[in-house]
Amino acid sequence: MAKSAFQLHTPDEIALQLAHRIRAERLSRDWKQETLADRSGVSLPTIRRYERTGRTSVQNLLKLCHAMGKLDEFAALLQPASVRSMDELEARAADGLPKRKRGVR
Repeated sequence: MAKSAFQLHTPDEIALQLAHRIRAERLSRDWKQETLADRSGVSLPTIRRYERTGRTSVQNLLKLCHAMGKLDEFAALLQPASVRSMDELEARAADGLPKRKRGVR
């Protein structure tokens, strides 16, 4: 495993925090777990277990977020860093240009 910077949370802590946020969002909408199950396509036992333990598949998490109109927040996750200089912007633009293949005119 590659060495990474010091992090304040563990994956299990973040998973449980996300489960608590999903539950809080569900409750703020006055939805029962059954309502979320119907709207998301995720089974009721899976939702119950997820809210209790924080464990579910990424696919189920995305379905839950989609049902609550929060999927776009995941689309923004892990976006490439914005450019910091004009040189970096030009380098990115050049990388996007199609490369000429040898022997093709």
